Amino acid sequence: MVGERHIGPVRNWQAHQHSSAQQKNPLQVRAFRAVATAAVTLIALAGCASDPLAEDYLDGGNEGFISGTGITEIPVNQRGDPISFEGETDTGETVSRADYEGEVLVVNFWYAECAPCRVEAPDLVALDAKYDNAGADFLGVNVYNSAPRSRAFAETFDVRYPSVLDATDQKVRLAFAGEVAPNAVPTTFVLDTRGRIAARIIGQVEARSILDTIIRDVIAENR
Repeated sequence: MVGERHIGPVRNWQAHQHSSAQQKNPLQVRAFRAVATAAVTLIALAGCASDPLAEDYLDGGNEGFISGTGITEIPVNQRGDPISFEGETDTGETVSRADYEGEVLVVNFWYAECAPCRVEAPDLVALDAKYDNAGADFLGVNVYNSAPRSRAFAETFDVRYPSVLDATDQKVRLAFAGEVAPNAVPTTFVLDTRGRIAARIIGQVEARSILDTIIRDVIAENR
């Protein structure tokens, strides 16, 4: 059953941020540097200057959203079964996880009225452009909106990758059952080339460099 799928032991960045320097890996160190966090906040503020929802979120109005960085990586030999799903995008096309076989796939759960989703959108767009034809693809999963609203968001933020509409049948969320809490939007997954969960970020992607490094490392697993 989908809900019983076991993904194996994981490494949680947040839980280990107070470990000794010897226990930290370089990625953990980068993720929690205060300098990086401050820089990301400045970039986000600049990018959302004309977006009232994003501005309110950055000013502390984050009720109902996930705002922390719960970042978990899963070692290659401890990953579970491949994720399998199929759905229809906001442009009417059918897409499945199998379409991305052999590529790293970044799956972002979002909806248009979600303030942190709007804040992180420029980072996702930039990384999608960076990894175009370079080993990784992006796919959005809209958990609430209709097709026109989803497309309007994509136009506003120049999102070029597709988004599956999952508000009605929730097929994609069922495929990730046990990995996405009902209120955990945004949530971002990185799937390896076999479709297995390699990493999960619960809440806003607070630093582009963190997701960038995770994607790069998962791509490098096959080299």
